[in-house]
Amino acid sequence: MDFDELIARLDLGTKIRLLTGADMWSLPPLPEIGLDRLVMSDGPIGVRGEQWSAVDPSIALPSPTALAATWDVDLVRRAGALLAQEARRKGVHVLLAPTINLHRSPLGGRHFECFSEDPYLTGEIGAAYVEGVQESGVATTPKHFVANDFETDRFTVDVRVSEKALREVYLRPFERVVAAGAWGLMTAYNSVNGTTMTEHADLVNGVLKGEWGFDGFVVSDWTAVRTTEAAALGGTDVAMPGPRGPWGEKLAAAVREGRVPESVVDDRVRRVLRLAHRVGALRGAQAPVSGDRPAVDGAALAREVATRGFTLLTNTGILPFQQVGRVAVIGAAAAEARVMGGGSAQVFPDRIVSPLQGIAERAEVRYALGTDPRIRLSPLPGPATAAFLDAGGAVLSEQPLATAEARWIGQLPPGVDGDRLAAVRLRTTYTPDVSGEHRLSVAGVGAFTLTVDGRTVLDGSIDLDGGDPAVAFLSPPERRVGLPMTAGRAYEVIVTHPAGMFGGMAYVSFTLGHADPGPGEDELMAEAVRVAAECDVAVVVAATTQEVESEGFDRADLRLPGRQDELIRAVAAANPRTVVVVNAGSPVELPWAEEAAAVLLTWFPGQEAGAALAEVLFGDAEPGGRLPTTWPRRLEDAPVTDVTPVNGVVAYGEGTSIGYRAWERSGRVPAFWFGHGLGYTTWSYDSIAAEGTSVTVAVTNTGDRPGREVVQVYVDRALAGFDVVEAAPGETVITTVFLPERAFQVWEEGGWRTVEGVHTVEAGRHAADPRLSATVKI
Repeated sequence: MDFDELIARLDLGTKIRLLTGADMWSLPPLPEIGLDRLVMSDGPIGVRGEQWSAVDPSIALPSPTALAATWDVDLVRRAGALLAQEARRKGVHVLLAPTINLHRSPLGGRHFECFSEDPYLTGEIGAAYVEGVQESGVATTPKHFVANDFETDRFTVDVRVSEKALREVYLRPFERVVAAGAWGLMTAYNSVNGTTMTEHADLVNGVLKGEWGFDGFVVSDWTAVRTTEAAALGGTDVAMPGPRGPWGEKLAAAVREGRVPESVVDDRVRRVLRLAHRVGALRGAQAPVSGDRPAVDGAALAREVATRGFTLLTNTGILPFQQVGRVAVIGAAAAEARVMGGGSAQVFPDRIVSPLQGIAERAEVRYALGTDPRIRLSPLPGPATAAFLDAGGAVLSEQPLATAEARWIGQLPPGVDGDRLAAVRLRTTYTPDVSGEHRLSVAGVGAFTLTVDGRTVLDGSIDLDGGDPAVAFLSPPERRVGLPMTAGRAYEVIVTHPAGMFGGMAYVSFTLGHADPGPGEDELMAEAVRVAAECDVAVVVAATTQEVESEGFDRADLRLPGRQDELIRAVAAANPRTVVVVNAGSPVELPWAEEAAAVLLTWFPGQEAGAALAEVLFGDAEPGGRLPTTWPRRLEDAPVTDVTPVNGVVAYGEGTSIGYRAWERSGRVPAFWFGHGLGYTTWSYDSIAAEGTSVTVAVTNTGDRPGREVVQVYVDRALAGFDVVEAAPGETVITTVFLPERAFQVWEEGGWRTVEGVHTVEAGRHAADPRLSATVKI
């Protein structure tokens, strides 16, 4: 394809227009050269599309931590194919995923959206994700390049990190996905060693495009481009969103005045056209990859990924359940599962199977809430309507809503003129099942009026705490009111909120919440204990909340929110056959772990949460997960925790020592090591042979049921290879793992150096459990 011929047909203004978003999610079409509109969408667990609403539902896969916990690159490729199928269905060309930053600190608020603490595992899982999506003709943009490993002051923070740590740790996953053929990459908000990443010519032009030969397009994180000349020369190709921004006529002037060579603009346009060609958005040119693939059953694959990522941390033999009668199911997250983390990773599935639903299909169940750790009230259930109003109160458009949540970012619904929009009115009818003091809430930022049957019960402004504007949309503050309601009576509930366009973009985000009257926490706890004592087994589902794990802020601690620890201890004391299901996307402290009969980590398990959980609890499927990150016993034990800037700086003073290698060097013992995970069978590690850069390991299933094992290979105590094997009872399997060149190299004085001599190669079940060892000479 002759991109230069197409570029020659465009004037300077048109070329520059192609480098800034036409709106929140797309680049403009150029019919004169056959270029269609290029549409982008958030991931990574699904494809939301251009609307932040449930109007067009999406398959919701488990969290990236769950995906990485499978350690199964073939399964990840299949997940990528499903995501590409969803993207094509929604008219999306570019998936803004995967997130391949690292679990440097367990306090990272977006920890759940990243894969692992280990750069090698992150790179392998990330590469499989990229390949799976792009094999179907949809582009990926691995993000956020680079050192965007925490959320606090992410727009302005300067990360100070050595070149050695950058190369050996933080850049390594990006190097791997570039080698896998990623068609895009996203630059981060933060600075690295004094230069913001959208302007970082040394890393973007020098390393990414130059040294690694990356020929894809580099898109900024949304609003991350803040300058004209510096960003244009720094290597960023596309500034999102648009149409307003620091480029446009300012960049055209910089080119005319000789401050930015026009060849720089042409190179960026060429990369956009190459992207369009690859995803089939350039008419008259056949895309190099066909989008035709066999259809994927999204719900079935989401359930399979969930079971394969579930990680059994402890088990005294209670799992899988055998001849179980009544099951006590306890916890707020049992009835209303937390299936995804907060922020741009959010999608809207057409169904969610709760743990309570899944278990109830397999056994007689008694449910108790026990305690509710959620800070915000759940959206008022049932259908609602959002009306878009002009200044005179005339209705511009009405949109049906599945629940009482109004969210539009970037684009308004069809038929709504943003210049005329003055307010949004959410209307619903609610008929309570119980009489008493109900609680209503509004979560959002700005002015709100809440009326019930025409009577105003809330009228005022809700202000945002903190400096990250994303929080206003992703995790807004809430105002509550109490209101007596009578069972069986219908109430008309209306929330009105002034709204309009900001910088050419739509921004509407508020929720009408509700809670029934109910007993106090002590009464709920006592009820849970009674229910547990009266059942054969108890399953407590403990979870984090949206206020704990989300984009836009970091975590303050690793404790389960609310009184969940207390609840677990009380239930385990009442019934020694208690299984604790941990519904969290990243590490939490488990002070009661030895008091439970089993601890099963489900991560954020996606839309099929309850169905997958039932399969694992009752033994239809084996929990296949192994930890992609080390879990501390207590936060204070973790060797690296800092996420708070000092004078605008976070110094990565630990260098290359993060994750399990930092734990080993600290001499401290975590609750569970990187790579840990139990199954429903046992394994012996029989032999190892190392020759050159290949390692052959023999393992035997010594249990009484079929199983899967993740054989992990470490070189000089660092992960260098792995493979997932399956075996019937008594069967021996042999796997050969090929070690990458980087396993024997270090970064020194501006280049990679192979460390010659004898290296120790170990195979085992986790980072601190080497079962076999050999040596290789390089």
